[in-house]
Amino acid sequence: MDWNRYRFLSLWSLPAPPAAVYAVLERPEDYPRWWPQVRAVTRLDFGTGVLTVRSVLPYAVTFTARETRRDPDAGILEIAVSGDIEGWARWTVTAEGTGTLARYDQVVEVRKPLLRRLAVPGRPVFRLNHRLMMAAGRRGLLRRLETV
Repeated sequence: MDWNRYRFLSLWSLPAPPAAVYAVLERPEDYPRWWPQVRAVTRLDFGTGVLTVRSVLPYAVTFTARETRRDPDAGILEIAVSGDIEGWARWTVTAEGTGTLARYDQVVEVRKPLLRRLAVPGRPVFRLNHRLMMAAGRRGLLRRLETV
């Protein structure tokens, strides 16, 4: 097992139409306004930006995100990431009843030296940290959708 490789899956049921959810998710530069753990987003060009995230634990992760797929008809937003983490992440937005299911898949390898050194003892805590960040993101997105 590679202790520095992570696979995450988050499913968010949201009481808003898929197009509205997609429209918010496709604007990462606005994430810090509604997702407290996304501390900074700096656009480098239309499809690339640098993000810094920090959840409960006292460390930040900074990475470059490069868009690899944007397909509003399929409800897919996908990026490649490099920096403190390396891999990919994807939002898939689909209709669910009268609302939306936003599925977040992420497969990354940790590159940040401190986190690599703490890989074995820290893994359960790092996974919990990610779950807490995603839960806060869902709450923030719900609030954001009420305003759009």
